[in-house]
Amino acid sequence: MKARLKQLLFRLLGKDPEAVVVSFLSGEEPLAAAMLEEVRRLVPDRRHFAVALEPGSAWQLYGRLRRRFRGLRIGLAPLLFTADPRFRPLRLAAFLLAPSKILAYNLRLERHHLKLRTAIASWLFLRGVPLDRIFLRPRWLCPWKRDRSVEAQSYRQLEGRPFSPERRRVAVLSPYFPYPFSHGGAVRIFHLLREIARDFDVVLFAFTEGGHAEECQPVLEFCSKVVLVPKPRYREPRWSTLAPPEVREYRSRVMRRLWEGFCREFEVSVRQVEYTHLATYGGEILVEHDVTFDLYRQVHDRQRSLSAWWNWWRWRRFETRVLHRFRCVVAMSEKDAALLGRTNVRVIGNGVDLARFRPQPESAGQRLLFIGSFRHFPNVVAYRFFTGQIWPLLRDRFPEMTLTAVAGPDPLLYWRAAADSLEPPADDRIRLLGFVRDVHPLYAEANLVIVPTLVSAGTNLKVLEAMAMERAVVSTPSGCAGLGLEHGVSVWVAGTPAAFAEGIATLLADPALRLRMARQARRVAEEHFDWKRLGDRQRSVLAGIAPSPLVIRPAAEHDIADLDRIQKSSPEAVLWEPQGYLAYDCLVAELAGRVVGFVVCRTPVDAESEVLSLVVDPPLRRHGIGRRLMLHVLGRSPGTWFLEVRESNTSALNLYKNLGFEETARRPNYYQDTGETAVVMRRQSC
Repeated sequence: MKARLKQLLFRLLGKDPEAVVVSFLSGEEPLAAAMLEEVRRLVPDRRHFAVALEPGSAWQLYGRLRRRFRGLRIGLAPLLFTADPRFRPLRLAAFLLAPSKILAYNLRLERHHLKLRTAIASWLFLRGVPLDRIFLRPRWLCPWKRDRSVEAQSYRQLEGRPFSPERRRVAVLSPYFPYPFSHGGAVRIFHLLREIARDFDVVLFAFTEGGHAEECQPVLEFCSKVVLVPKPRYREPRWSTLAPPEVREYRSRVMRRLWEGFCREFEVSVRQVEYTHLATYGGEILVEHDVTFDLYRQVHDRQRSLSAWWNWWRWRRFETRVLHRFRCVVAMSEKDAALLGRTNVRVIGNGVDLARFRPQPESAGQRLLFIGSFRHFPNVVAYRFFTGQIWPLLRDRFPEMTLTAVAGPDPLLYWRAAADSLEPPADDRIRLLGFVRDVHPLYAEANLVIVPTLVSAGTNLKVLEAMAMERAVVSTPSGCAGLGLEHGVSVWVAGTPAAFAEGIATLLADPALRLRMARQARRVAEEHFDWKRLGDRQRSVLAGIAPSPLVIRPAAEHDIADLDRIQKSSPEAVLWEPQGYLAYDCLVAELAGRVVGFVVCRTPVDAESEVLSLVVDPPLRRHGIGRRLMLHVLGRSPGTWFLEVRESNTSALNLYKNLGFEETARRPNYYQDTGETAVVMRRQSC
């Protein structure tokens, strides 16, 4: 009976009783086609109509649509919302035709029914807020809401290298696990943790995301303990808090309890916090991977919107307030240090693994390379800037030119959050890759590395990798800021699309100039950006806050018995009369009042010294004592150093190589007790 009455009513109104679906293709063709396909799959039992954009005003389109659908009842009107102004008349016409039937689609192809009773959520959806966040309300405004932030109560503790009694302990807090190298921050933290571990025992605290199993073994090789806590699920509107949302996202009572409790239990001497948004956890050292308020100032300068101003203002307020809580702040460049404007700032820039990224001859071609994880929104901005404004100036001019882009894990997810399309525009000469475990082969095959960064802070790791590989770089001013590079000498700097395109064209046409710039950039990397040099600075900062329990002092008469005891317990050592050591420059390492190692040197001529013996008490080896003794004597006497070491003593050989010694000769049958060959090594002080 109800169905019959319905049919009768609509016949009296001159309408077909069966509702139809009218989809408005108010966006670019790929996105609109994807929406239409999904709608047909969701509502398979209705007649479907698709309305494309036609010339005319909104009212003219509305008039045509009324005539076209006069006898039909519209049950659903899917409508695509983009920032493209060309489709505004079609969207307005759709509202006029079926105001209560609009099913809105955003750029991520999320959908939401626009209704008056959900006006706030509908407005937020049209503003670009993700679907899963449009119904969020601040706790201070709607305390009865059930969808609140959730903190995981679990954690994992992994065991790595054993603690050593003579090494001080350092705790490091990171917003992510620093392996694999999915972005520049992971590269930096991994390498500097490894450098810290040369003199310290490291306890790493890190947040994890998404239930992924971390590849922990490479980190456990030099960290003593790793504590992993799932990142909280943050469910507050991003605009609604005085503290920046990135700070609130990492508020975890479990992590705070572990950070404070384990640091006491493990007798940690220094606590280092990576990134400003973890600063509320407290510590002695804060590492500013970028000056975040400067990053948001750049965004505000470009957008000039209320939301951009709000992000900049609260980051500036938060960041300037937390700096005074730390005894030392580490910045990435002199520019960042100046922005922070404090006296306790030390500069430890980013670096590059010069042993891994070695120069390789360039193959002929016109291959461009862009590396930048889309997880960091400035990289999305950079990629859009290049493909939208620079690539069109080059594509027809260089028909053989190709671009390879490495966009990191889940690139489309982060693209849709920061861009105005479902995915980057397709081009048969652009290869877009996700996470790449080893980018070394991509640098090797490239002819030119591009860094079209418009918004940036800190220093750029992908520039350093290109420099180490001897690949010329074309960059915006912000992309290579803080690296001390010179335009036309070690990098090509261009700030506009036309200048950037011309820089690429110039370098591709002049291989000799490209090679000169690349070689000069490699020299700059070798002089300033080796992780080992930066590791020395990092350890110096830590040592200044936590003095070492290991005391190095000149040997004295009362040490003779200890010197004899240590050398007799070391079969590989050359046995001397212990009194004879005091005739040379002999230093002992003392731990808790007990001599645990010694080194003997002499300087036969000016600026030329020799290590005669280095011995560490066997139970305390592999704990950095020998390295500390060597660093002490090398630091006191610059110039050339020589030494001999048994061919079989691989641990000593590795230590000396790590300290910069190189093999220069071999002396067969040198050691009288065994007839073993001696390896002669030399180190030239920088």
